[in-house]
Amino acid sequence: MNKIYLSAGLIALLAFSSCKKDYLDTAPTNKVDMSKVFTTTENANTALSGIYRYMFERTTEVASNQQNKPGVGGILLDMDFMGEDLGIAAATWFTSTGEGNWVGHRTDNNSVTFYVYRTFYKIIGNANFIIDNIDKAEGTDAEKIRIKSEALTLRAYAYSYLVQLYGKRYDATVKPNSQPGVPLLLKSSDTAMPRETVENVYAAIVKDLEDVIQLNVSTRSNKSQANVDVAIGLRARVALTMQDYPNAIKYANMFISSGKYPLMDQATYQKGFNDATLMSEEVWASMPTADQGDTFGSYFAQIAYDANTSFMRANPKRINSALYDKIAVTDVRKKMWEPAPTASNFPLPASTFARQPYMSRKFAVKTQGGTLGDVPLLRTSEIYLILAEAYAKSGQDGLAQNVLFDFVKVRDLSALKSTKIGQQLIEEILVHRRVELWGEGFRFLDLKRLNLPLDRTAAPNYVAASVNNWMKVDAGDDSWQYLIPRTEMESNPNIGEQNK
Repeated sequence: MNKIYLSAGLIALLAFSSCKKDYLDTAPTNKVDMSKVFTTTENANTALSGIYRYMFERTTEVASNQQNKPGVGGILLDMDFMGEDLGIAAATWFTSTGEGNWVGHRTDNNSVTFYVYRTFYKIIGNANFIIDNIDKAEGTDAEKIRIKSEALTLRAYAYSYLVQLYGKRYDATVKPNSQPGVPLLLKSSDTAMPRETVENVYAAIVKDLEDVIQLNVSTRSNKSQANVDVAIGLRARVALTMQDYPNAIKYANMFISSGKYPLMDQATYQKGFNDATLMSEEVWASMPTADQGDTFGSYFAQIAYDANTSFMRANPKRINSALYDKIAVTDVRKKMWEPAPTASNFPLPASTFARQPYMSRKFAVKTQGGTLGDVPLLRTSEIYLILAEAYAKSGQDGLAQNVLFDFVKVRDLSALKSTKIGQQLIEEILVHRRVELWGEGFRFLDLKRLNLPLDRTAAPNYVAASVNNWMKVDAGDDSWQYLIPRTEMESNPNIGEQNK
């Protein structure tokens, strides 16, 4: 049996009834017997809530239980630490555990590759149990459809990361993309599956998201849940990754035209990116409550400038100074980093906090003295940038200029519409993408999908010692692929070849 998948499915559900600290147990005093998990929509919804909780919690396995790995948020942190736009001034656990210096994901028994693989397959495994059983549950049809819709979205979301990280990049010019992707588990009974092609994995992702869009469930309790708007946004994201610009345009326009999540104003933009309920453009977020927090292991414990942890006190997160210089002085985003911080222009909670050039104030904790905030998973800003890039790469420069201006004029009240065309326009859009989505988990994936090299030497303030001098990686290098965890290679006889 596929070892990773077993923990992703059956073990998780067994633990649901037996271990009060397991991630599925959202009500510790209300244990649900295994035989009753899917007899009602209420119990199935509890299992679904457990997946959402798992997305922001540290797991309990020894190999994964590291302070800098808070569920999906930790993976998003990895994606930026593996780029060149976010840096720190000294070697820390993001060096020693192998993200910054690109060691962990290229070592088959390293906790990094196991943690990423296991995290997403555990989401998939539990989503599969829900999808396979929800139709038989007791409850209203509306509840069954909603629960299934959310589970399908979560499965697609997890596969979208797995195929990008463990497979070679999707290339629309060489369809079908027959390079090995990841095992495609679409039923709770699937075990020990071979690696499916990248093309087929993407096809499954697209099908799940389009099925959700057809179900058209918009209701939800809060922004931690995935509704149809999330699926539309993710569908645009996936289309861009596949260089499927017509569909990127179609779904991005579908999302923006709804008007449900307008770009936030400049005052809100400066409030710390920590509260999805206050951020009009926050479409989807992990939203841990105070009793669900992990003091030292949360996403904000490692990215918020005022998080009272030893990591943040000593290691403020810094922007690539060359990228910062590209931001207009009238753009509100210029205020998100401080090139020369002082006690007057950058107050900190205590004298124990370090100040360093180009440190970030984008992320702040929700409550002073704490380490929690809502982890951003999808924002309207990204959709505008997807649409602008897709138009530009389709040769529709005028439409790309219009969309870019619709976005930028909210960030910069003095902005003028771009007159650039062709590759210069594309590059301008990508600069805005780097600035806007800084710290939210996009840079490694963007470099890979765009087939660009990593070049940290182009960041004047990047500290080579913080990544053991790992400063350049050529586009298309084997290092852009994660290795399949050794545990999977050993336990699944059908897994096939390891990545080079």
